[in-house]
Amino acid sequence: MDADTESMVEKSEIINNVMCLLTDPDGTRLGAPLYLPQNAGPQQLNQIVNKLLNNEEKLPYAFYISDEELLVPLEKYLQNKKVSVEKVLPIVCQPQSLFRIRPVNRCSATISGHAEAVLSVAFSPDGRQLASGSGDTTVRFWDLGTQTPLYTCTGHKNWVLCIAWSPDGKYLVSGSKAGELICWDPQTGKSLGNPLIGHKKWITGISWEPVHLNAPCRRFVSASKDGDARIWDVSLKKCVMSLSGHTLAVTCVKWGGDGVIYTGSQDCTIKVWETTQGKLIRELKGHGHWVNSLALSTEYVLRTGAFDHTGKQYSSPEEIKKVALERYQTMRGKAPERLVSGSDDFTMFLWEPFINKHPKTRMTGHQQLVNHVYFSPDGQWVASASFDKSVKLWNGTTGKFVAAFRGHVGPVYQISWSADSRLLLSGSKDSTLKVWDIRTRKLRQDLPGHADEVFSVDWSPDGEKVASGGKDRALKLWMG
Repeated sequence: MDADTESMVEKSEIINNVMCLLTDPDGTRLGAPLYLPQNAGPQQLNQIVNKLLNNEEKLPYAFYISDEELLVPLEKYLQNKKVSVEKVLPIVCQPQSLFRIRPVNRCSATISGHAEAVLSVAFSPDGRQLASGSGDTTVRFWDLGTQTPLYTCTGHKNWVLCIAWSPDGKYLVSGSKAGELICWDPQTGKSLGNPLIGHKKWITGISWEPVHLNAPCRRFVSASKDGDARIWDVSLKKCVMSLSGHTLAVTCVKWGGDGVIYTGSQDCTIKVWETTQGKLIRELKGHGHWVNSLALSTEYVLRTGAFDHTGKQYSSPEEIKKVALERYQTMRGKAPERLVSGSDDFTMFLWEPFINKHPKTRMTGHQQLVNHVYFSPDGQWVASASFDKSVKLWNGTTGKFVAAFRGHVGPVYQISWSADSRLLLSGSKDSTLKVWDIRTRKLRQDLPGHADEVFSVDWSPDGEKVASGGKDRALKLWMG
């Protein structure tokens, strides 16, 4: 044996191998357990996974052991955590988005115009337009190029509580405290017909039918304090179905990618409805108090439809539907769509409604009511905002607690994710926005500037901008 080979053998004996089992985030094995050298780090693991999966185009992956990202060679990790090499080491391989967004760190514009508090802000699915709803009864569209008001839309008789863009970007619907809904044309700022009337109390949520199920977009569902949800058709300009069955106010609504509608209510239940006749197909029980917020693992692709960070525009509804379906199927993989509910009982539940009417897990840790829950665009994480002044991070597949983000000194009202799932934004009663880094689990950026409570925040789907609105009547835009 020559000297080179001898030193190689010695080295490999020193290095020692460790038996690892590589799985995808849903627990599906990428192959049989295999021996990996202990000096292998994320870079080598990336090469191995791309090879195992025969990826023609090399994809970036992040690796997790017990919910913690592996950032060092295996050897170092095993030593630090005192992990036995006798057992098989499970490693979860999470595909990362190919693009990275710049962290938001400065206010680029403060746009006044609203005469009362800004209650909702939302970017269009392609990130090119911005709308807001206010206590002054108007909806406004803003020009992001010049950062000035574009259209002021009047027609509501009371506060505009919620707004929602259709996933093809063709419409914006707003719901008011008077229970009316108005559909607007974002190109002209004009309303498309008279207000849609049917609800007896204020509107608490609006969700559009996914564009991969129906293009062009026509139907949306609204939830109301009156205890009903209603499906509307914008081309017929009327309510086509009423979903009745909750005994108290409906607080939140989501139209899922499989075509069903989820409603959460103050009656502590979540109901699942089919959308051809409006029949109740399932009831999810477990919460001990009001359900405040629902989140779907596929929410980001449902919201953005065919649009992604590349800014590509589409010419026909057929093309939009096709691309949206591809994006939805890629995002979903073989796993079922997951649902998370947040409640006044301080807890959250993770559900897989198509598999089981019982929750997959109960997520506890908040000391006050859970106000808002939101899945990251890649479905890997769930974030929750609470009146206990904290934001918490959970594993989106298992529901296990991962980290708490503390720094706000008032209740956290709303959260929003960056398109690459690497950063999380929160807006609070304490008048600040904060950006949290998911990898380091630390505060990345503190964004003071509002003069009062921040009610609504949104991160544009192209990752370029953040919008916020609140009690000080100002709409703020933030950039990287």
